[in-house]
Amino acid sequence: MKLRLTVAASMLCGALIAPMSALATDFGSGVNQDLLVPVSTLMADPESYLENPVTIEGTIVGVCEHRGCWMTIASDKRFESLRIKVKDGEMVFPLTARGKKALATGKLQALRYNLEQTKEIKAYYAKEAGEEFDPASVTEPMTMYQLVPTGVSIAD
Repeated sequence: MKLRLTVAASMLCGALIAPMSALATDFGSGVNQDLLVPVSTLMADPESYLENPVTIEGTIVGVCEHRGCWMTIASDKRFESLRIKVKDGEMVFPLTARGKKALATGKLQALRYNLEQTKEIKAYYAKEAGEEFDPASVTEPMTMYQLVPTGVSIAD
C-alpha cells in the first residue's frame, strides 16, 4: 500500500512539473507563425507594418536586467535588431533567455522623438559605449521602433 502511494505521488508530481516547464518559455496569448516577417523586411519599411500584427523570429541578444520587461532580438541582417517591450510585470523575460531563439507576435510601435529628446538619447548611448558625443552632430529628430508583443515563445 505504501509503495502504491509513493508511486502515485511520484506520477502526480511528474504530471504537474512537466506542463510547468513547458509553459515557462511561452508568454502571453501565443505566437502566430502565419504572420512571420523577417526583421530585416520589417525594418526596411516599418511604417507599413504599424497597423497589423506581425511575428518576428531571431536570437535573443539582450534582456532587461531589472524587470525582464524587454528583449532585443537579432535580425536576419547583420548589425540590426529589434526590441520587444512589454509593460513591467506583464511578461517577465528571464535573463537566461540570452542566446536562445525566440518568436514573438505583436504590433510594431513607432517611438517618435523631438530633436532635444534625440540628442539626450544619443548622448546616453554614447556614454554607455564610452564614446565622445557632440550634440551639434544631431540635426534631425529620430524614430525608433519596437514590437509590443501579445505572445512570445522562447526555445529551450
